[in-house]
Amino acid sequence: IGGVGTVLTFIPPIFLLFIAIAILEDSGYMARAAFVMDRVMHKIGLHGRSFIPMVLGFGCNIPAIMATRTIENPKDRLITILVNPLMSCGARLPIYILLAGAFFPAYRGLVVFSMYLIGIILAIIMAKIFRKWLLPGPVGHFVMELPPYRLPTVVGVTVHMWERGKHFLIKAGTIIVGVVVLVWLLSSMPWGVQYAGPNSWVGQLGRFIAPIFKPCGFGQWQAAVSLFFGFLAKETVVGTMGAIFAVKEGSLGTAIATQLGWTPLVAFAFMVFALLYTPCVAAIATIKAETGSWKWPAFTIGYELALAWIMATLIYQIGRLFI
Repeated sequence: IGGVGTVLTFIPPIFLLFIAIAILEDSGYMARAAFVMDRVMHKIGLHGRSFIPMVLGFGCNIPAIMATRTIENPKDRLITILVNPLMSCGARLPIYILLAGAFFPAYRGLVVFSMYLIGIILAIIMAKIFRKWLLPGPVGHFVMELPPYRLPTVVGVTVHMWERGKHFLIKAGTIIVGVVVLVWLLSSMPWGVQYAGPNSWVGQLGRFIAPIFKPCGFGQWQAAVSLFFGFLAKETVVGTMGAIFAVKEGSLGTAIATQLGWTPLVAFAFMVFALLYTPCVAAIATIKAETGSWKWPAFTIGYELALAWIMATLIYQIGRLFI
């Protein structure tokens, strides 16, 4: 199915991201960076040990959230868990690459980088807010044994890259395929309607939730459905779009621009929403397992949905005044 093929085309840049993280870990640099960043992290309401989970979040939020176990102070650890999903994981990278390539071909690299920067800035802001009003108290002291510097080996980097990358491949072969097949079935039913038309089941679902996103600029039902299924796994946002438009790999961006009538401003607002809105189901389950309560997963879903909607709306509405 085209939706799965579209997602698989983004495997190389995702694996390159995992290689970079593996090199930082194997060299012994990460622990030293955490020690050096301790003073800075204190100023934003986080512990020095929070630095490593935050960096790991660029690969995948699930192991990053689990890595917060090294933080001894419960409040420090909980704040790190709550803001970690704002770190743009590798699963969101296909969304950025697709839309940046289609709408910002001359500045695609800068636009993709801006997504990571926005996530970092908002994580800092939310950490300060949580430290001041939600979980007040002093930040714990930093004590860590620093490992020696090492020259990363090809075998070590490859193993660590594969440990992270295989999870993406497994999701591509299970969750993403399952969601794309489900979207294809919903787009084809009830029998006799136009495929992926507004009267199909997927179209009816999209039309029901699309008005929520109208102030954000992407109030089309196709966009709403892709974000809805993206809650299962962020990679399925692109896969769902591919299944709905039924286009070949490499032409999905063009289809979005022509059939939805998106402008670069709308595409940027959509990317920001995809960056910030609720983590995937697996990340939510991990937060529940690490905190021992459904209170904090529910809080994470709520505040990130609100933050994503507010930011996307501000970008679109303010941008319209100047463009």
